[in-house]
Amino acid sequence: MGENERTEPIDADAVLWSAGEADRAGRPLLVIMHGLGSHEGDLFSLAPHLPLEPAIASLRAPLTVGDGWGWFPRKEEQRQAVDDYADAAARGVLDWLDALPEQPTSVGLLGFSQGGAMALQLLRHAPDRFAFAVQLSGFVVGPGREGDDTLAELRPPVFWGRGTADDVIPMQAVDETQTWLTAHSTLTERIYEGMGHSVSQAELADIVAFLQAQYAAETR
Repeated sequence: MGENERTEPIDADAVLWSAGEADRAGRPLLVIMHGLGSHEGDLFSLAPHLPLEPAIASLRAPLTVGDGWGWFPRKEEQRQAVDDYADAAARGVLDWLDALPEQPTSVGLLGFSQGGAMALQLLRHAPDRFAFAVQLSGFVVGPGREGDDTLAELRPPVFWGRGTADDVIPMQAVDETQTWLTAHSTLTERIYEGMGHSVSQAELADIVAFLQAQYAAETR
């Protein structure tokens, strides 16, 4: 297997679930992915506030970063390494999904920062597999991927939220992400005045409304 084809596996034992295995059958799945240097328990704290339809699985990123975890190296370190690791991590998430004892009725994605980048990367690797993505204070990674043309046709629903005071994501990355999302998704974009690299109560309310709309559409 070449360098570009390697997989960074997901630790199935570290996944935090909102429901036991017996209670996940016949339900949608919402996969949550944290940001750089964080952990699976971080965004899982949002679970009580999210719609009840899906079972929620919060994943731990595969790379050790300080006291936490990351999906790929920092973008400024080496662009090619970022691209390769993001692809490898996406393959790891897909393998983890394949190994689930029972497949969910649908799979949605929600990620913050690097986790948001991973949500988009997973759409690019498997355009037909995911119902939607929620991308919070994140960005798109690297040049075109094989699934981009398919995404441009499918245009899956994507929620993209970011703050005007976010000093972590460079404006160039924001511009690249806006261009890519406009061309490859049915975009719901929200910009929050004065919000930094975080999730606000206003944004959480918009996330819930977006998720409710997606799950309502699935039951029609």
